Amino acid sequence: MAITLKAPPTMRGIATPLRALIRATLAHENLKAGEIAVVLTDDAELRALNRQWRNIDRATDVLSFSYDEAGPGETPAPKRSKAVNGDLVISLDRMGDQAKRYRVSEGRELARLVIHGALHLAGLDHQRAAERRHMRLQEDAVLKRGAVTVAQLERDMKRATAPTSRRA
Repeated sequence: MAITLKAPPTMRGIATPLRALIRATLAHENLKAGEIAVVLTDDAELRALNRQWRNIDRATDVLSFSYDEAGPGETPAPKRSKAVNGDLVISLDRMGDQAKRYRVSEGRELARLVIHGALHLAGLDHQRAAERRHMRLQEDAVLKRGAVTVAQLERDMKRATAPTSRRA
């Protein structure tokens, strides 16, 4: 099944480690990836989506939209019996700000946001304190287990955002 990436042209080289992190996150939850679209965009788009779907009029770092949730009158399928399908939309503006605030590389912060979003697609939430603790533990476990992939993402991010050298 496909994990697709829509990103600014300079960042298209980061698709492979992002896909690997999504697959690792879902495997950590005993799930597999189905059709998942990852969109890397800006605060304006996240704010519009947050306002439209959550009635919250502010930007956020990541939004997850599961295709697997039951609609009105439908019975939800068991979470552990099929592939996970959905969209992850990530604000590159928030990613950059949070990387500075948490004193991590932009690649590491993007990895955390992708993992966080994939955990939401897997059914985890963080409305209550216990849920927040559990979600953070799962994020940390996947980050630790995927250290090689996170390092690759960090290298790819540096390469993607590095200014191109000009010859005289």
